[in-house]
Amino acid sequence: MIQEFTAEQIRSHFSDFAALLRDAVEGGSSIGFVLPLAETEVQDYWNGVIEAVQSGDKRLLVALDEGAVVGTVQLNLETRTNGNHRAEVAKLIVLTSHRRRGIGKALLDAVEALARRLNRSTLFLDTVLGDQAERLYRFAGYTFVGSIPAYARSTRGVLEANAIYYKLL
Repeated sequence: MIQEFTAEQIRSHFSDFAALLRDAVEGGSSIGFVLPLAETEVQDYWNGVIEAVQSGDKRLLVALDEGAVVGTVQLNLETRTNGNHRAEVAKLIVLTSHRRRGIGKALLDAVEALARRLNRSTLFLDTVLGDQAERLYRFAGYTFVGSIPAYARSTRGVLEANAIYYKLL
């Protein structure tokens, strides 16, 4: 089941979200963190998400399995007038134990439906060039735009190129 979470719901499942982030980073997912991952980084990250959800700048969709958080995706809303038709799809994360079950695709479908309800017609995202996530994005109808070399550090600290995608709804 996928549902949108409020800031209060994030707080009430905080340990699940922390475990999800640790699992992703330790599994090599390039979502903005480098190993070793300090507990304060995890807490600060999710507290920042809570603040952004409260302010309305971000929406968080959550995949649940028997009440436990097994995946998330964020919709970062552009707030400037010239860009209030677009949003960034960010931090699509699925527990390694729950991958290859369609959860990632279901989260993408749900975030696109949410974007449509919010009158967002242009979505964009980026991932690591060559990452398995690229197959999912292409399958879901996202178009590859290009890549920036040495864009971000991997979880192991190696500079890697990104892959930028968009989708018009």
